[in-house]
Amino acid sequence: MTNTEHNHENDTAPILVLGATGKTGRRVVAGLRAAGHPVRAASRSAETRFDWADRATWAPALDGVRALYLVAPLAGTDPAPVADFVPRAVAAGVRRFVVLSGRGIEVYGDTFEPGMAAAEAAVRAAGVDWTIIRPNNFTQNFDEDLFHAPLLAGRLALPVGDVPEPFIDVRDIADVAVALLTEEGHTHRVYELTGPRAFSFGQAVAEMSAASGRPMRFEHVTADAYVAELVADGVPEPDARALADVLAFLAEGHNSTPTTGVRDVLGREPRDFSMYVRERVEAGAWASR
Repeated sequence: MTNTEHNHENDTAPILVLGATGKTGRRVVAGLRAAGHPVRAASRSAETRFDWADRATWAPALDGVRALYLVAPLAGTDPAPVADFVPRAVAAGVRRFVVLSGRGIEVYGDTFEPGMAAAEAAVRAAGVDWTIIRPNNFTQNFDEDLFHAPLLAGRLALPVGDVPEPFIDVRDIADVAVALLTEEGHTHRVYELTGPRAFSFGQAVAEMSAASGRPMRFEHVTADAYVAELVADGVPEPDARALADVLAFLAEGHNSTPTTGVRDVLGREPRDFSMYVRERVEAGAWASR
């Protein structure tokens, strides 16, 4: 059987999207459906229930699937199930994996995101078609969670200094993932995904403040001060420390240089941060009160 025949026969088989209610997952689901591909959206709260900690949910999610968008267990949870899940998926007939990882993982290994490291290792060992995407910091962190509440309060304090960051629009990550799940020519490749230019968190906050008319400022703080502020806001100390460690890694400049990953896959430039800011201002993301 040729590859063309195999692909044609599987056109009606669903593509499984894990983390389907998350930042990238829900956009991958939407992109696949908009392109006419059958999708099985899976998460603990999606139409197909999937829970890394409940292995009884794995087989129903995998049944009849041809390709899979793999979002590993979150930091702070047990990464071990990934090593068992990938062979189960292969046995169920999955032949293509697109793995969401993180830029810089070749430096930090399993220190910050052990689930991502485990997912990369598992698909590499599985003997199937895999592609790994490693994005930078998401632009949508400024308006969907993480940084949004501090910005609304007028002050985003992080232990990152003035290091430049080529923030990546999550929509570009999703567009890349859709292409990798449905097109040929990307087998056994790793794509680092960034925005088109790098600038500091302070510059990002200043742009959002000017565009929205809302007073917002950035302040560099030490890692210990950052952890203390998060703990005072109710974040468990281990989670706060994990976030501080990630930001400290960014502050070292490992991920500061923009890449061509989005253009390499999509044939176009990634969305610029200013476009994101304009769109989110129009939507009232940082509306002045």
